[in-house]
Amino acid sequence: MSGQRRARRAETGTKQKLRLWLRLLRVARGIEVELRRRFAAEFATTLPKFDVMAALARAENGMNMTELSRHLMVSNGNVTGIIDRLAAEGMVERLAQVGDRRATFVRLTDKGTARFAGMAAAHASWIGAMLANFSSAEIETLLALLARARPRGAEGKNGFEAEVATDRGDPATLPPRERRANDDAPRLGRRRGSGGSHVR
Repeated sequence: MSGQRRARRAETGTKQKLRLWLRLLRVARGIEVELRRRFAAEFATTLPKFDVMAALARAENGMNMTELSRHLMVSNGNVTGIIDRLAAEGMVERLAQVGDRRATFVRLTDKGTARFAGMAAAHASWIGAMLANFSSAEIETLLALLARARPRGAEGKNGFEAEVATDRGDPATLPPRERRANDDAPRLGRRRGSGGSHVR
């Protein structure tokens, strides 16, 4: 095969990969926008709050702030504002950690646990409906294929912090509840790679 032909084939492969990335990006953004809209409309809450509550729900006895930040792969300070709001709503409680009064322990309250159960059920239903066009076999195939595309350093070593939920677009275009979400949910975003501003 001539060098020119190999170059053309390599260029075609690169363009295909870019098309795949852009398609994944478009789908992920579309789903996230719809989730934000539904959480605001049906639960008067935000996607960042749901993400934090989901992390706490997985830890029956709660987490300290360092554990929570590590689980979400963001800085401790980025989570604090959301915890403040959830505490004001009675969804979480802060306790002094046994053996270290300087450390803050956070867990869902009974109210928060009940609230999250309803939100989680709705979230699962929404995702199920959005992906209803895929069969179980197709989903398993997609999962297997995407597992091979994991970025190097995705554990946070090379700038891939998990985005708990970065609000998109001009805040003035958001409904009032989501505009308030911009205030209570600082931009818990990853450092941006070359592929675009959205990384989840």
